[in-house]
Amino acid sequence: MRGLLGFLPWVVYAVIATGDEWRWGAITGFVIALALVVIDRRSGRAWDEIVIETSAAIFFALLTVVSLVAPHSPLTPYGPALVNVWLAGTAWGSMAIRKPFTLGIARTMAPKEIWETPAFYRVNVVITTVWAVAFTLAAVSLTFVLAAAPHATTVVIAVKVLSFVVPAVFTARYPKIVRRRAAAAK
Repeated sequence: MRGLLGFLPWVVYAVIATGDEWRWGAITGFVIALALVVIDRRSGRAWDEIVIETSAAIFFALLTVVSLVAPHSPLTPYGPALVNVWLAGTAWGSMAIRKPFTLGIARTMAPKEIWETPAFYRVNVVITTVWAVAFTLAAVSLTFVLAAAPHATTVVIAVKVLSFVVPAVFTARYPKIVRRRAAAAK
């Protein structure tokens, strides 16, 4: 699924950014996100198709600056939670402006004749909401876990994985369910 490539900077950051390596994670996330934005724009992708990539470029640019200016920042242990706070903000923000971040991605995979239908929009509202809820729950969970047990690596990894896998699986399945229901209703 092409849309999931936009999460690559976040995944790479999650792998690299252990407690002592958050600077390298931030720099690597920024380089990958920026490369994705440049490649996508040069290939003709619209801005609404690369919301996650653009959001990643901004986040990792800011995080890189913070990590270089204040390498021992009190934010360091909360990197995983900050990622999910930012992603939740991106998802909820896209909903607030009535442009769910999944809409542009979905348009690359759906026939043009359904792009403007209420059902297409509704499906993307639901999918974006699932991502937003997953990121929000992960942010809250990780904040509490990291505050209580900063070295609870297994729990942190589990929360990170679930916060991507659950909405990704939902994203893959939900449109098929909606199509089946619509076909059955005819």
